[in-house]
Amino acid sequence: MKKGKNLLRFGYMLFLAALFVSCAKMGEMSSEYITVVPSPLEVKANKVEATITGKFPEKYFLKKATLDVTPVLKYEGGEAVGTTVTYQGEKVKGNNTVIAYKAGGTFTQTISFDYVPAMKTSKLYLTFKAKVGKKEVQIPEVEIAQGCITTSTLVNPKEVATAIGADKFERIIKENYEAAILFEIQRADLKSKALKTEDIKKLAAQLASANDKKAVSALEVAAYASPDGGVSLNEKLAANREKNTVDYLSKELKKSKITTPVDAKYTAQDWDGFQQLMMNSNIQDKDLILRVLSMYSDPDQREKEIKNLSTAYTKIASEILPQLRRSKMKLVMDVVGKSDEEILAAAKQNPSSLTVEELIYAGKIAQDKSLKAASAEQVVALYPEDWRGYNNLAALKIEAGQTAEASKLLATAAQKGGDQPQINYNLGLVELTKNNYTKAKEYFGKAAGVGESLAEAQGVAYIQAGQYDKAVSAFGNTTSNNAALAQILNGNYQKATAIADACQNKTADTYYLKAIAGARSNNKDQVISSLKSAIQKDSSYAKKAASDMEFAKYLVDADFLSVAK
Repeated sequence: MKKGKNLLRFGYMLFLAALFVSCAKMGEMSSEYITVVPSPLEVKANKVEATITGKFPEKYFLKKATLDVTPVLKYEGGEAVGTTVTYQGEKVKGNNTVIAYKAGGTFTQTISFDYVPAMKTSKLYLTFKAKVGKKEVQIPEVEIAQGCITTSTLVNPKEVATAIGADKFERIIKENYEAAILFEIQRADLKSKALKTEDIKKLAAQLASANDKKAVSALEVAAYASPDGGVSLNEKLAANREKNTVDYLSKELKKSKITTPVDAKYTAQDWDGFQQLMMNSNIQDKDLILRVLSMYSDPDQREKEIKNLSTAYTKIASEILPQLRRSKMKLVMDVVGKSDEEILAAAKQNPSSLTVEELIYAGKIAQDKSLKAASAEQVVALYPEDWRGYNNLAALKIEAGQTAEASKLLATAAQKGGDQPQINYNLGLVELTKNNYTKAKEYFGKAAGVGESLAEAQGVAYIQAGQYDKAVSAFGNTTSNNAALAQILNGNYQKATAIADACQNKTADTYYLKAIAGARSNNKDQVISSLKSAIQKDSSYAKKAASDMEFAKYLVDADFLSVAK
């Protein structure tokens, strides 16, 4: 009996040994058989994507085995589970990829995870669920990649300027005044009656009202004679009418101590004026008279032919010619508006005293953001039908990171103003802050003419979309952090460095990007010096660099560690 028990125990041990050997063939997978591209992982278009290629060695995959392979990205606080792919041995009935026992085989799987910031310090594993026949076999998970490059997430939509609905404020407004003096036939002297018309009185009043805020910009005189009576006579008449008119204006200017010169000229025979009056008249035979003007260029011949039309000429002499015996005066006044100081003071103390253009202008020139916001709010309150108030207030909300409020204001702006490029542009910026680059690009497509910032906004959208070559093209010659980032992501580290150096207002991000460009181009000196500058501006960048996979090869470098602590 004891002998039988020993035989049973020995048989059981042989069975376990056989099972162990069998399981050993489906045992731990080695990472040396697996490659991941890219490695480290990299964020692109807000996704962590990679291709996993592996090899099952010879005599590993048992003929009756099935194996579920699942990629899992583990990070602090969570994990992302990829798609499971099943492989099977030669003797398994199923529709999965078959792996030969003797020859082994290869496999390829992909991952695509929505990026979350914690993935920056992560590890990628392959997990396994195996069966040989109906028995489960334990295969340990294997680590195949470590860390994630997150450089593309450094793109910053907030650095892109918003678009303001422009004011139409003009410091100096030009006011035009015109008046005419009519002369008697063959006379050039000024009759008192001719100087008492309402137009003459108004012009004279404007001259008298000139001051520091309302100055004479130009004063013109054009004197004429009617095209009858001969060229010689009309030459003298027109010249004298010009002189007498200038003399009159000179006296008026002297009264107000105005030194503006009078620009004067005369026309001996006003055939152009004659033609225009004829065209607008109802005189019989006017078409025939107009034909005479086109047929003859000689003044005497024209006058002769027209006088031959005796009935028509009587009308011409009484209705047309008297209007041509004149001097025309044109006065241009420069009305000087409020100074910047006056406008800003009014915007603070009495905004209702300002026009809509002055209020919008106040928002543009104000240095204090609270005054900028207050001016935009006053536009909305006082001029609720003007889309610019809502748009400009939305722009300030975007800059403050208050995108939900900005969206509501922009919706109202669109209702009031329609399809304005500034509104579409700002709507695109809101979408960029949400990483909705597809929608952002749609809005930017309707923002033509908004200004130079449109190119940078489009560049940011292309970075978010992972289209780095298009981003570089969009930025053009722009010198900004985002433009430098586009060059890094597109592989042009020298250009990225040059753009960073050219940035006028360098931030911690500027120097950090320059450090990354140095790391990718194996320029240790640039890495260290740039990181020092970044940390001087913002000490948090020391910790940031210490965990950034861009600097992985420097984590054992004493100089680097002395900076990135």
